[in-house]
Amino acid sequence: MTEPLFDSIALIGIGLIGSSLARVIAAKGLAGQVRIATRSTETLDAARALELGDSYFRSNAEAAEGADLVIVSVPVGASEAVARQIGPHLKPGAIVSDVGSTKASVVRQMAPHIPDHAHFIAGHPIAGTEQSGPEAGFAELFENRWCILTPESGADPEAVARLRGFWQACGSMVDEMDPDHHDRVLAIVSHLPHIIAYNIVGTADDLETVTKSEVIKYSASGFRDFTRLAASDPVMWRDVCLHNKDALLEMLSRFSEDLSSLQRAIRWGDGDKLYELFSRTRGIRRSIIQAGQDTEEPNFGRDAHKAEAGAAE
Repeated sequence: MTEPLFDSIALIGIGLIGSSLARVIAAKGLAGQVRIATRSTETLDAARALELGDSYFRSNAEAAEGADLVIVSVPVGASEAVARQIGPHLKPGAIVSDVGSTKASVVRQMAPHIPDHAHFIAGHPIAGTEQSGPEAGFAELFENRWCILTPESGADPEAVARLRGFWQACGSMVDEMDPDHHDRVLAIVSHLPHIIAYNIVGTADDLETVTKSEVIKYSASGFRDFTRLAASDPVMWRDVCLHNKDALLEMLSRFSEDLSSLQRAIRWGDGDKLYELFSRTRGIRRSIIQAGQDTEEPNFGRDAHKAEAGAAE
């Protein structure tokens, strides 16, 4: 068996992403010990019952003390509070990262509270399901999924390389980009689809001319997959909207313009325009399959317990 990548890893937050990390760390021997922290006694007890770590804490500061790698898996709106708590307790050379779906906001919140003797490197594994809680995690969550790192200018190259190696050991492909660019990319590929899904499901719930039983009964015609996205953690997605506001508003504006154009084509019976749009979007689907980010199997290639809903995202 190979030597662990880190002597001690602290996981702050033990929901889907945190518990999946705990499982893959254990399965692949990536750490000598895993320290788990969460503010919820119930969640901490569940993590202990599942034997996800070696030690368990209600205090984020206690969990981070002495850890070589600290990964913060909390809603992005709580990032600053966690950074304030753990900053004074970080050992020299410790690496601190996160898994949040927005990056510019997280960097602004966390970086000022990480001492100079430690290394802060923001990250985002683009993997997840609509499930949440420590019971929802599984070791294979990150396999063949991208993890984006957004190190600040002047970040220690060795620390970045060690964090890259960790995510690769978890099964991820790793890329690096500027935090603002990350937020624009994720606004269109993840955040906007979720917002649209929440809105469509909400519209269906408000309809008076179609009964809720009919919506449920005939959902396999396409509505079903919108409900999967719309079942994602509401706290996480509330924070994503609040902390990636500018990029999301820009993408919503573009989407609204394109939707108005589609509405006009339908109204005026412009079959050529409709056919051109639907043909072009099929090409995007084929490209995603060719890139290995989905399959042509029925049910979009998802097992029931591993349905990918986007991040953790």
